Amino acid sequence: AGLSIEEKEANQLQVDSILQTIDRIAEATSFEGVKLLNGTFDFTISAQVTEVNSFKINAAKLSHNETRDVEVVVTASAQHAGLFLSTNGALDLTAATDTFTFEIAGSKGSREFSFASGTTLASIAEAINTFKQTTGVSASTSGNGVVVKSIEYGSNEFVSFDIVSQGGQAGAVVLLSAGNENDLSSTSTTFANVNNPIRDEGQDVGAIINGIAATSEGRTARIATDFLDMEIELDAATGSNSLQTISAFTITGGGAKFNLGPQVNITNQASIGIQNVASRKLGDGNVGFLNDLGSGNAANLVDGDLEVAQKIVNLAISSVSNLRGRIGAFQSNVIGATSRNLGVALENTSAAESSIRDTDFAAETAELTRSQILVNASTNVLGIANQQPNSVLSLLG
Repeated sequence: AGLSIEEKEANQLQVDSILQTIDRIAEATSFEGVKLLNGTFDFTISAQVTEVNSFKINAAKLSHNETRDVEVVVTASAQHAGLFLSTNGALDLTAATDTFTFEIAGSKGSREFSFASGTTLASIAEAINTFKQTTGVSASTSGNGVVVKSIEYGSNEFVSFDIVSQGGQAGAVVLLSAGNENDLSSTSTTFANVNNPIRDEGQDVGAIINGIAATSEGRTARIATDFLDMEIELDAATGSNSLQTISAFTITGGGAKFNLGPQVNITNQASIGIQNVASRKLGDGNVGFLNDLGSGNAANLVDGDLEVAQKIVNLAISSVSNLRGRIGAFQSNVIGATSRNLGVALENTSAAESSIRDTDFAAETAELTRSQILVNASTNVLGIANQQPNSVLSLLG
């Protein structure tokens, strides 16, 4: 509201220029004629299933023409945090002047709501949803109550409910089932007994990837081993919601490979995946990609969704920072360590060569001295031999 349409359009021109620059850098950056940031060194896959939303392969060791299947065993479903507010239908307070006032809190913040007698469940849900970007909590009607859930999945998410003024409203707060968030648990607290905030937390997906227990956050699971370093985000509806085994996809090749030992084999191999950093690739399929900020696209600065634009920019910054960190760590800890080891080996070899050369010089010096002694001895013998006839003649004379 503080900017005129002309100012917004001017800012949009700057954004368009930035996007063009990002794309140019992604396409033009090269070394020895090989493009580095346009996806040339990203890993290639085939047969991706619908249970997988997105993935990122940081490293994978593959022999010549070898492929590797990626299998994900879901051991625990990803869940929202959530509570069920059972009100037996529209609000029915003791007096017309009473209000039913409560506070809803989530991972992004909290908000207090007040409702009069006769307020419908749909109106309560609509009011909560108005501030879902502020609280991180959304609401929907279900039967005779309202379900409030965190927008995102995972253990970092929570929903808290606290009553400020009951107003005589009957009902209860019910926790969702630990095994299935679509079911209710047997744990409930009547509104009259809510003396402290009632809180529920989400759950991260539990997963095993190719036999390795994964660390997880929300619907994303990660492993980092010598042979496979990757993360994968499972689909909420078909991937992370139930216990199952998913044949996710097959890695068919790609990546930048380095052989860091004297023998050319997979044991001495190190690899790194460098994803495409063009604007159409920075972001994700759930929120959007950086090129969505371009003129005429959904998140442009003139008439687009600015909340989505901010999320996309944050995702792009995170992706680039992560890539820079991985490349820097690989250069320093893998390539750099090997280079330093080779430097030490070269220094030791040079010292050994010097010792060998010094040893040969000493042998030659000893041989020269020996030869000189032999020459001197021979000269002395000849001198003595020449003196003997003269001695005989002097005796006869």
